[in-house]
Amino acid sequence: MKKNIKRVLVVGNFNVLHPGHLRLLRFAKERASHLTVAVVSDTQAGNAAYVPENLRLEGVLSNTLVDDAFILNSSIRQLISEMQPDFLVKGKEYENLYNEEVEELKKYGGQLLFSSGEIVYASSDLIRKEFLSKDSSITTRPEKYLKRHEISTIRILELIKNFSALNVCVIGDLIIDEYVACEALGMSQEDPTLVVSPIDSARFIGGAGIVAAHASCMGSDVSFISIVGDDEIGRFGEKELKKAKVKTSLYVDPTRPTTFKKRYRSNGKSLLRVSYLHQTAISSELQDKVYESALKIMGKVDLLIFSDFNYGCLPQRLVTRLIELAKKHNVFVAADSQSSSQYGDISRYRGMDLITPTEREARISTRNQEDGLVVLAEILKKNSNAKNILLKLGSQGVLIHSSPENIWVTDQIEALNKMALDVAGAGDSLLVASALAIAVGANIWEAAYIGSLAASIQVGRVGNTPIRQNELIERV
Repeated sequence: MKKNIKRVLVVGNFNVLHPGHLRLLRFAKERASHLTVAVVSDTQAGNAAYVPENLRLEGVLSNTLVDDAFILNSSIRQLISEMQPDFLVKGKEYENLYNEEVEELKKYGGQLLFSSGEIVYASSDLIRKEFLSKDSSITTRPEKYLKRHEISTIRILELIKNFSALNVCVIGDLIIDEYVACEALGMSQEDPTLVVSPIDSARFIGGAGIVAAHASCMGSDVSFISIVGDDEIGRFGEKELKKAKVKTSLYVDPTRPTTFKKRYRSNGKSLLRVSYLHQTAISSELQDKVYESALKIMGKVDLLIFSDFNYGCLPQRLVTRLIELAKKHNVFVAADSQSSSQYGDISRYRGMDLITPTEREARISTRNQEDGLVVLAEILKKNSNAKNILLKLGSQGVLIHSSPENIWVTDQIEALNKMALDVAGAGDSLLVASALAIAVGANIWEAAYIGSLAASIQVGRVGNTPIRQNELIERV
C-alpha cells in the first residue's frame, strides 16, 4: 500500500528570491516531501507586486527546492480548502498576529508552521540593487586602440546588427554548470575543513552549448551538434537550448554522462568545483552521425565554430573531416580548444580563420614556456596555419595577432570590465562574438573589439546567460 505523500504549501508575492525567502522555502521543504508555492497574482497583490507575476513565478520555479508553483488568483482560505496541504508555512513575523488560515486548516487536521532563523530583507531594496541599477563595471574604453584602427561606433553597430543574416553551426562538448550558493558556517572542530550549508542552486548551459546560445541570442540562425548522456542533465541542456531558439542534433552515448560541473560559492567567491565527466573519445559510429548532421546543413552555413573542451566529442579523425567539409563549401571556420590540464592542442585545428586560445593553451600546444607573447603567437600561427589569433590574457585582456598582406602584426585590447564577478564563460563569449563579426565582414581589429565587449558583459554576472544582440548594442 502506498504511503501518502506529505505536502507543504507556501504563499507569497516573491518579488525577488532574497535569502529570507530561500530560508523559508528550505524550512518548508524539510517538513514534507512535496513543496508547492502559490505566487499571489498582480491583481491580488496590488501595490505589493514590484515585478510582473509571470517573472515572479519564473523565479520561484527556478528554485530546486520547489516541486510546483502557480499564480494564485483566489483567496488563501479557498486554496487551502481545495488543496488541503499537510502544512502551511509562513514567516516568523506572522507568529504573533491573527492568521485566518488556521480555521481552514483545523477542518481537516492541517498545521500552520512558522519558519525560524529568518533574516529579513527588503525585496524592493534588492530589486533596486539587482535589476534597476545601471551597469558601471566598464571603467575604460580603449580610445587609443579604436583611433589606431579607425574604428567608428556606427561601423561596430552595423556589424552587430548584421549578425542576424548569418547561419551558424556550432560543434563541441555540451556542458551543464550548476552554481550552489552556500552559507559559510565556519571551520570544523574535528579537522581543518571549511563547513558550509547550501542555500540555493541554479543551472546554466555551458561549454559549446553556451557558444550556440550566445550566437542565437545575438541574432544568428544556429544549429548545434553534440553528444549527451542518457540522463536528466542532458535533457535539461536540450530544453535550455530550445529556449534560446537553437536547433539541436544531440546524439546519446549511454556509456558516458553529460558533462556536469558544480561550483560551490559563498559571498561572491567560488569555494570548490566538482566535475562529472568522461574524457574518452566517442565511438566511430557517433563520429559518423555528427559528420552526417554537419553534411546535411553545411551548404547553407556561413560560419562553423568548433568549441572543444577535450572531453572526447571531437576526435582528430572527425575534426579533419569536418574541416575539409567546411573548406569545400567556403565556410568561415573558428575554433577554441580548451586544456583542462596538460591535455589539448589548439594547433590540431589547422587552417582556421580564427582561433582563440589562452596563453597557457598556446604554450601547451607549442611546448614553449620561454618566448614572449608575440613570438609565441607567431609560432602557434605557423603550427596551426591560422589566419588570425586572439590570445586570451585574462585580466590583461587579449593580444591580437594577424598577418594582413603577409606582414604579421599585433596589438592588444585591455580587459574592459575591471569588476568581474565570474570569469567562467568569458572566453566562450569572446570566441562567438569575434567569429560572428569576421563572418559579416569585420576586420580582425573590429572583431577583437566586439569580442572584448561581449566578454565584458559575460564576466559582469554570475553564471552563463546568453548575451543578446541588444545588450551588445547598448554596451557600444
